[in-house]
Amino acid sequence: MSPRVLIDATAVPADRGALGRYVDGLVCALDAGGADLAMACQRADEERYRRLVPNTTVVAGPPAIAHRPARLAWEQSGLPLVAQQVGADVIHSPHYSMPLRAGAPVVVTVHDLTYFTEPDAHSPVTATFYKAAIRTSARRATRLIVPSKATRDELVRVLAADPTRIDVAYHGVDHRLFHRPDARELRQVSDRLGLHGRGYVAYLGTLEPRKNVPALIAGWAAAVGDMADPPALVLAGGSGWSEEVDEAVAQVPAGLHLIRPGYLHFNDLPGYFGGAMVVAFPSTGEGFGLPALEAMACGAPVLTTHRTALPEVGGEAVAYTEPDAQSITVALQGLLADPQRRTSLGEAGYARAREFSWAASAEAHMISYERAAGQG
Repeated sequence: MSPRVLIDATAVPADRGALGRYVDGLVCALDAGGADLAMACQRADEERYRRLVPNTTVVAGPPAIAHRPARLAWEQSGLPLVAQQVGADVIHSPHYSMPLRAGAPVVVTVHDLTYFTEPDAHSPVTATFYKAAIRTSARRATRLIVPSKATRDELVRVLAADPTRIDVAYHGVDHRLFHRPDARELRQVSDRLGLHGRGYVAYLGTLEPRKNVPALIAGWAAAVGDMADPPALVLAGGSGWSEEVDEAVAQVPAGLHLIRPGYLHFNDLPGYFGGAMVVAFPSTGEGFGLPALEAMACGAPVLTTHRTALPEVGGEAVAYTEPDAQSITVALQGLLADPQRRTSLGEAGYARAREFSWAASAEAHMISYERAAGQG
């Protein structure tokens, strides 16, 4: 019999970023697949999850856990109580940290090791906390789930984690949400961005150092500076904490158009990705690279790097660049000058994205849960 699993979704942010899309995609697939599931969530998410996962027991935590310090304290004391109340055989903590006295086997998702491998790409306070959390989980969790083989290998290399306790479960993509856009969706997003049909290079993600946005800005500016009708650069996503992005924006020549719309609504993402001449994701380190996969699912030509997990996601269906600005310039110039290659990349990326699903991810997670229950 399958174990009863409690998933702790209390760390999911209101903007639903990549962590939110991971947790939402996973629990929906588990619920639809008949898993014996319970989940803890923020009070603000309770009604939403009751709609999304009608077969799952949803328990809302206290209002105070909307603030991270209180949530982390509740993870240690309140989450084990919830596990006891719902009769959980396994607890899944999907964001690095875990309860130390859980009373049940614990599975922890470790998304990436960039807090160790690229410490300068994170704020010092954040890096210190997550390094401690990952070390603790690597030592004390019953099993670890990672979204790529690259992350598994990093865990073993950096922390000497036991590879027999690590399970790889690729992320999926919601193909109903991320799809080839129609003309209306394309026009709507273009108009909202103030582009009105003008070409653009798209980026989606937090504007933080490891996403390599300053190099993208410089590379784009050099690639399009001599064009008669240069495509705009659109940087969508949260502002992060990097001052280097603002400095790079200040260096953009006056004749070029750079747009920072902040967060885009989920329903706008197919039109945003699918309408771009190129979706650029030149990150220096990813545990998976969900925005790249989502762009591929929308039929967009994607430019990314060979770093960490990104080749596992893109395969031969994306274009690659080194992460420095000069290499990005050369790669962008080549793609922008070659509509036929962009079309073929869009088709190849779309076909490859069909190989990734949350149902397959849920199956891999369930295998990990069953292993954890057997070890507990």
